[in-house]
Amino acid sequence: VGRTLILPTAHVLPQAPREGIVINLAELRLYYFPDPHTVMTFPIGIGREGWETPTGVTKVVRKKEGPEWIPPPSIRAEEPDLPDVIPAGPDNPMGSHALYLGWSGAAIHGTNRPWGIGRRSSHGCIRLYPEDIPALFEQVPIGTKVTVVDTPYKLGRYGDRIVLQVTPEQQQADEIMETGAIASYNRNDDMQSVVNGLVGDGAQIDWQAVDRVAQSRDGLPFYVGSAE
Repeated sequence: VGRTLILPTAHVLPQAPREGIVINLAELRLYYFPDPHTVMTFPIGIGREGWETPTGVTKVVRKKEGPEWIPPPSIRAEEPDLPDVIPAGPDNPMGSHALYLGWSGAAIHGTNRPWGIGRRSSHGCIRLYPEDIPALFEQVPIGTKVTVVDTPYKLGRYGDRIVLQVTPEQQQADEIMETGAIASYNRNDDMQSVVNGLVGDGAQIDWQAVDRVAQSRDGLPFYVGSAE
């Protein structure tokens, strides 16, 4: 009682084509663009250490409502007591719907372990909340382009103001889970080049504000400058 909660409903879009599905691993978030001017967005779970979700470009090659799960040899080596096939249903780790990608063994699917969303928790697949995956499944046709990036720093413009949104890097997310904090941040020349490259010439950047946002890495968008 009396605790103030912040529910962010604005997001700076990742630096990727506004086409099909765009997944930002660092942000633990998926974006779907039915057209260049419309976006749907969902929180996700991604591959844990040793089972990292790959980056790059692929596409949706198959869709399945009520998927079965056949544990691959790599997972069976970890859990030898798994059955050969886990049928569709509440015990299926793929949840109620699956979008299979062009990468071997990779899919965007639901889950029977919703506490894994917002975490590095999978064997490389992209997991959505059980209530989110049906909405995405219905919208996305086979052949949809899927772009996976790993971008903790995102900049955008809102009117004439520059907005910066920073999330932890994947390893830092693990560090937060283990210790509740991340190591101190120091801006370097690479970070300054990234900001200058994204905002272009003529922008006025408040570098102290950039440092504050990059240090907190709380995933909230903040104004850090203005554009002419």
